Amino acid sequence: MNKLITILILLIFGIANAQTTISGKVTDTKNDPIFGANVYLEGTYDGATTIEDGSFSFTTTEAGAQTLVISFLSFETKAVQMDVSEMHQLIIKLREDVESLDAVVLSAGTFEANDNSKVSVLKPLDVVTTASALGDFVSALQTLPGTSNVSEDGRLFVRGGNADETQIFIDGIRVFTPYTPSPNNSPTRGRYSPFLFDGITFSTGGYSSEYGQALSSVLLLNTIDEPAQEKTDIGIMTVGATLGNTQKWEKSSLSFNVSYINLGPYLAVFEDRNDWKTPYSGAQGETVFRQKLDNGMLKFYAAFDTSNFELTQEDINDVDGIDFKLNNSNFYLNTSYKGVLGSNWTMTTGVSYTYAKNKIGIEASAIDGTENSAHIKMKLKKRFHSRFKLNFGVEQFVTDYKENYMDNTLDETYGYDNNITAGFAEADLIFSKDLALKVGMRADYSSIFKSTEVAPRAALAYKTSKNGQFSLAYGNFFQNPNRDVLKFNQDLKAEKTAHYILNYQYVNNGKIFRAEAYRKDYDNLIKYDTDFVQYDSDFNSSGIGYAQGLDFFWRDNTSIKNVDYWLSYSYLDTERNYQNFESAAQPNYATNHNLSVVGKYWIDKWKSQVGVSYNFSSGRPYTNPNTNQLLSERTKSFNSLSLNWAYLLDQQKILYFSVNNVLGFRNINGYQYSNTPDMNGQFQRSALTPAADQFFFVGFFWTISEDKQDNQLDNL
Repeated sequence: MNKLITILILLIFGIANAQTTISGKVTDTKNDPIFGANVYLEGTYDGATTIEDGSFSFTTTEAGAQTLVISFLSFETKAVQMDVSEMHQLIIKLREDVESLDAVVLSAGTFEANDNSKVSVLKPLDVVTTASALGDFVSALQTLPGTSNVSEDGRLFVRGGNADETQIFIDGIRVFTPYTPSPNNSPTRGRYSPFLFDGITFSTGGYSSEYGQALSSVLLLNTIDEPAQEKTDIGIMTVGATLGNTQKWEKSSLSFNVSYINLGPYLAVFEDRNDWKTPYSGAQGETVFRQKLDNGMLKFYAAFDTSNFELTQEDINDVDGIDFKLNNSNFYLNTSYKGVLGSNWTMTTGVSYTYAKNKIGIEASAIDGTENSAHIKMKLKKRFHSRFKLNFGVEQFVTDYKENYMDNTLDETYGYDNNITAGFAEADLIFSKDLALKVGMRADYSSIFKSTEVAPRAALAYKTSKNGQFSLAYGNFFQNPNRDVLKFNQDLKAEKTAHYILNYQYVNNGKIFRAEAYRKDYDNLIKYDTDFVQYDSDFNSSGIGYAQGLDFFWRDNTSIKNVDYWLSYSYLDTERNYQNFESAAQPNYATNHNLSVVGKYWIDKWKSQVGVSYNFSSGRPYTNPNTNQLLSERTKSFNSLSLNWAYLLDQQKILYFSVNNVLGFRNINGYQYSNTPDMNGQFQRSALTPAADQFFFVGFFWTISEDKQDNQLDNL
């Protein structure tokens, strides 16, 4: 009996000795206790929850080296490896999770239109339901602050920069010819349909070192990674027809979109100010093939379009007008791959090729231009941890442009070949949920100039409250002169800007407010001594300039039921001494004040979405030769009110109406003056007005999908 008692005592004593108490305290980086944190030994049920003072204590029978895991919502999970016998009176500090939804974001100069973004100023739906946009993503972006309204051109003019200073990328790869051709004084459109894109990033300045050859702005378009379902989209419009289809398999998918536009029937009903001999007609097609691989995604994007027209346009110096005709064909190919290499490394690579051919006839002159361009790029990214990320890469731009000019007395060929080799590196340093820094460097070597340009860039963001933050950005940006210059002269320099940006952003419950101040300084702008760029111009790179201003943006989609609206305002102060300017002046495309108001209202009883868009711009500069002062006078202000109405006949059938400039404002883009004065010594003028004051559009759109719920409301 005594032996049995002794054995039991020894067993109890042994079990007691096998248990170890683990204890400690959990705090944040400011030494404030964290209440409710989970603390446990990995792979066991042994653990506890911290109490109000952050302390914890529990026992375990585990021995030797173990992993203690500490986790709490909105903080980074921490793992401590040591011998169990040493896990007592521990002091554990948790850092805030810098990847949480309320963490700081680098937002200076950047507008996101992406459903997956932490802070999305616009959604993909917004880009194509804006009343004034007529389904063109470029026109929709012109309702954002920082853009100037140049209604007769249609391209993006950003913060005092001309349209050539904005570059467009698809899946990170350059698009060399992003716009369709159009007659003089008629707005162009973006070549690519929003049908195939699910994310848009519009940077009005201070953008990443990854992107070069853009002085003012970049527009990034991302194709859909994986479609939700198979479907077919059919559109019948007053100006043509569209057809789209998506097929989906286990690891791959294929989407295409084709369209045909012919303005002949429309112009037969709604005549404009041009004398059309061959009304505009064009065919477009796009396709995206996606293939999921074991560690990544391969995308193949291809697009083609052709257009043709001929017309006679009024000209004050020619009573018969000027005959202008154009035939254009364009092909764009883009292949990209993004995949995981392991150990937190990812690789993004791609290549694009562009073939563009223009045949232009102006009276007795014929101009044939052919461009072959390519972009090759590879980027590597390493995520060391949530607070430090590094990406770097190399890329090559190749351009071969040839142009032949022929008239009754001249037959000349011009052109250039240019290779640009670039490298970039950039680091993201996330100090906390409230403070983040991005620093980068880019270097571009141009074979045509035989020079290397180095561009440092940096951005800093600090979160001042739960919903508000400030951002700063600085950077140098370089871009080669455009082809109209390089085809005649290559003994020049890359044009340069320096950007300085201060941004404040507030986001709360469907409301967004942004305010941004900026300054841009220009160097090495192109100057010449003739009225226009021509073969005998004397070119140099001595031009300078500046642009500065304020941008404001407000959006609210929660205060009023079924109403979503935004307002944007920009103030721009800019001058340049470039081209053939004799002194510094505000360019004729720049407007001091730009205002946009966009609203959308869903009416349940009518099964309709009604949209309204109002655009205002102050007068634009023009030169009056009767005063002999450069760009000293202003046109009257620009005003346009546009309406649209999308009516759901049923869930998958939509009847769509829209009218631009519904009030018929008589806008003036500028003036053309006669080449010679009249008998009183005065130069007569005629106003440059839009070809039509209004544009009417009617369409029927039908979607056939697996779930019988999808429709094309997001494409209108």
